[in-house]
Amino acid sequence: MSMWDLFRRAPKLPADSGITLDSDERVIAWSRTSSDAYVVATDRGLRLPDRDRLDWHQIHKAVWSGRELTVTPASVVEQRDGYDVMADASPVSVLLLEPREVPAQVRSRVTGSVSYTSHHVVDGGVGVRVVGRKVRGRDGLTWSVRYDSAVEASTPDVVAATGALVAEARAATTPRDL
Repeated sequence: MSMWDLFRRAPKLPADSGITLDSDERVIAWSRTSSDAYVVATDRGLRLPDRDRLDWHQIHKAVWSGRELTVTPASVVEQRDGYDVMADASPVSVLLLEPREVPAQVRSRVTGSVSYTSHHVVDGGVGVRVVGRKVRGRDGLTWSVRYDSAVEASTPDVVAATGALVAEARAATTPRDL
């Protein structure tokens, strides 16, 4: 935290926003949308109109067009031993009337949640991305994989290769005793 952060006030969310925050959740940025709803970035995640909060680690990607914010949440397809298999959920797009710091905060917080990422070939030239993300309130990294579209993810060879790749990534990111 810089000295200037001590003097910066948190942006006040308008009383008519209809947004209910958790008791210890803090607003970082907000914008009114073209539908007169609000998009709110907090220290925990992103609140979009008519949706539950998406925690930062639950957002696969976010794209800012200069007017419209499109967020693609990640959904768990399968839970395996020590990691989740993820896929894209339906993208959500909102037109921000006065974006202020919302796009920059979304980018910063989504990319900031990723501590490790690597892509590996597992099946005939197509592959899997292994990702370790920080999740608020949890020690260590939470591991997930996202297969390229042409991968047959459930074959025993691909499952075994993926498990080995996640194990290697864990080992590479685990601090060694000094």
